[in-house]
Amino acid sequence: MNWGEVGARLVPTHAVTLTAPIVLTALVAALVVVGVGPVWRAVRLVVTLVHELGHAVVGIAVGRRFTGFVLRGDMSGHAVTVGPTRGAGRLVTTWAGYPAPAVVGAAMVYAAGRGWSAPMVTAGLVVLVVALLRVRSALTALVMLLVLGANAALWWWRNDRLQATVLVGLGVVLVVGAWRHLAAVAGSRDRGSDSAVLAALTRVPRALWTASFALVCAGATAVAARVLLDLVR
Repeated sequence: MNWGEVGARLVPTHAVTLTAPIVLTALVAALVVVGVGPVWRAVRLVVTLVHELGHAVVGIAVGRRFTGFVLRGDMSGHAVTVGPTRGAGRLVTTWAGYPAPAVVGAAMVYAAGRGWSAPMVTAGLVVLVVALLRVRSALTALVMLLVLGANAALWWWRNDRLQATVLVGLGVVLVVGAWRHLAAVAGSRDRGSDSAVLAALTRVPRALWTASFALVCAGATAVAARVLLDLVR
């Protein structure tokens, strides 16, 4: 492969290639994935993966060192960033997890609807390759290899319509999945949850931190919904 072939897999398209039936099919499939219990229990690991990578990416952005992460069989996870134990950097790194799936999902839907599927797929590939070096368990490695393999195939055999369709479906799964994760943490008394850790660091009630997660998720949902409505008209 030469640089010209690589570049051909990066450039955005000039027009949205999705039709209303394709978008509706992707939406129905995504909602089935999230709504059917056994399927959701498996796919939920992908939402958890985005959650943990949200911690990692934001942590790196504010100067912390990302040292590793794990996904567990109960669908939970944990990412480790090294840096000051208090301060703004620690706060935003801890806060970033729950909104991450909704924000990434909305970005996927927006990219698909605006002809930017190829750059979005490429960005995901880069993040996954880097994150693969930080896995700290066999299950995490398995999930990462499966997700990375699917992303790499989507990138290598570039098909604009297929990429956009996959991004719409996966984006909806992440947005809805973010709300399901948020509902779980809202009713939890776990002292190790992100909202509980933030409350311990700041003395701001955990309910307000959960509300801040919900506010960002609501904004991301609105963005995704607007793009989807434009596509199906």
